[in-house]
Amino acid sequence: MKIAFVGKGGSGKTTLSSLFIRHLAAAEAPVVAVDADINQHLGAALGLTEEEAAALPAMGAHLPLIKEYLRGSNPRIASAETMIKTTPPGSGSRLLRVGEDNPVYAACARAVALDGGAVRLMATGPFTESDLGVACYHSKVGAVELCLNHLVDGRGEYVVVDMTAGSDSFASGMFTRFDMTFLVAEPTRKGISVYRQYKEYARDFGVALKVVGNKVQGQDDLDFLRAEVGEDLLVTVGHSDWVRAMEKGRPPRFELLEEPNRRALAVLRETADDAYGRRDWERYTRQMVHFHLRNAKSWGNAKTGADLAEQVDPGFVLREEPVGAGRVSPPQTAPMPAPLPA
Repeated sequence: MKIAFVGKGGSGKTTLSSLFIRHLAAAEAPVVAVDADINQHLGAALGLTEEEAAALPAMGAHLPLIKEYLRGSNPRIASAETMIKTTPPGSGSRLLRVGEDNPVYAACARAVALDGGAVRLMATGPFTESDLGVACYHSKVGAVELCLNHLVDGRGEYVVVDMTAGSDSFASGMFTRFDMTFLVAEPTRKGISVYRQYKEYARDFGVALKVVGNKVQGQDDLDFLRAEVGEDLLVTVGHSDWVRAMEKGRPPRFELLEEPNRRALAVLRETADDAYGRRDWERYTRQMVHFHLRNAKSWGNAKTGADLAEQVDPGFVLREEPVGAGRVSPPQTAPMPAPLPA
């Protein structure tokens, strides 16, 4: 299942997404973690040193390889150069799976060792000096969106994405790619304003949204969140000595995380698992096509010189066993890299 963590800058979404990833790893669940925030901190939150985090490959730098691999033998895509971030899969496309080895993971993912096992970590990559003043950050997350469009995940498999802050997630159709979106909100007016904006934007697209209250220090904070968020409030998280030690680079064993916070993470997983059971693959595919056609008309056709609407395969529905896919090209395997230390 695909899970997004969103929230205003400084709300703690990266910390909570890293705790959730550690929770899944401790249960030996297969996980692909993606840092899609403009501020690349997920690697450090998972225990990497600054040098190791800085050495993570940028997905955007490998976009030609990603496009060529995913295109496969799809006859509707003339070349990798005509693929854009919203290009949907079709008959002959190569699909990504959480637990497999393939050239995309070999180029863009690194294994990070955590208590209980290793997770694959991918990162969009930070702004570089050459980007300043001339590039939009959303151009960098295009590689993530393209991969999510071609990723087939099953029950018990997890793709966890630490999204960019605030409502910036709505600059693309990527916000519809998730079974569950956890919005991390502090008990403040600013924290609630991001929730209201996100809920309003997501309303027409059937986005499953739950709020995780963070930095909750007492009954007054809890009452405030309940009054402002209502039934969307799922769990709350308070002060954590374990997190403070982690932020200092000295995390204890994950099993020593405070029991209330461990219970909160278990609720997040139960909620995500339940959301996966309600996934509508046909709607999921329709939304993918919807945003592709919008992007094609807005800028894609002009940029590529092609009619990108022709890339849509009307008989294709993405699901665990794709409908109308014909014979999907088998994945080319590549060995999973040795884990980086936690």
